[in-house]
Amino acid sequence: MDLNATFHDLEGASVFITGGGSGIGAALTEGFLRQGARVAFVGRSDASEFVERMAAETGTRPLFIQCDITDISALQAAIAQAADAHGPVGILVNNAANDQRHATLDVDEAFWDWSQAVNLKAYFFACQAVVPGMQQLGGGAIVNFTSISYMMGNSGYPAYTTANSGINGMTRSLAREFGPDRIRVNALAPGWVLTEKQLDKWATPEGLAAHLERQCLKDHLAPQDIVESTLFLASKSSRMISGQALVVDGGVVVSG
Repeated sequence: MDLNATFHDLEGASVFITGGGSGIGAALTEGFLRQGARVAFVGRSDASEFVERMAAETGTRPLFIQCDITDISALQAAIAQAADAHGPVGILVNNAANDQRHATLDVDEAFWDWSQAVNLKAYFFACQAVVPGMQQLGGGAIVNFTSISYMMGNSGYPAYTTANSGINGMTRSLAREFGPDRIRVNALAPGWVLTEKQLDKWATPEGLAAHLERQCLKDHLAPQDIVESTLFLASKSSRMISGQALVVDGGVVVSG
């Protein structure tokens, strides 16, 4: 990964990433490692191979903790383990999500609860868990991943878009509550990023062409585009930005 900028204050920072072993999350882990940060991440699947590759390629071994983020006790324990290893978490990236497609009339209560647990509830409790350490540090940065899906009014995954919208409301409230502690809380809304999962499951030539037509910038989004925006929001280069939603989508939606 060839990054376009170096954020010197990220060197040595204690970073915690959910879903940091695959897709955009793996790119985020690598991006922070290449800034010299101490990275801990959680994921449901074993990420030992990825850890070894990152250690070889970046010279720094991330701390992987296998964890289902819907198990809040396990998530809280993972954050505590990361703090023991790297010092209080100063940067939290809530990245893990599941955009499983579904139709409204097929959703039962169990699916709804699962979707909110993955896509919203875990975000809140991860934020709650890192705040005391950030207060101890005298500040911190939280980046909550949402999506442009709810801004576009997309159908096909209403439980997911509901959680996306909720993430933005939560982000603004936490930014207001913990701003006096110099804790910045922002949301990042990616467009259609062509990860392996997206290419395997949903990216047809026709769909890609139609989406590109909607973008102002006529290049497909890659994980690195999201990484560099996250690094900016995590660093002190954005020290007076809080309670905001940064859209990184090539110019599909118009915010503001």
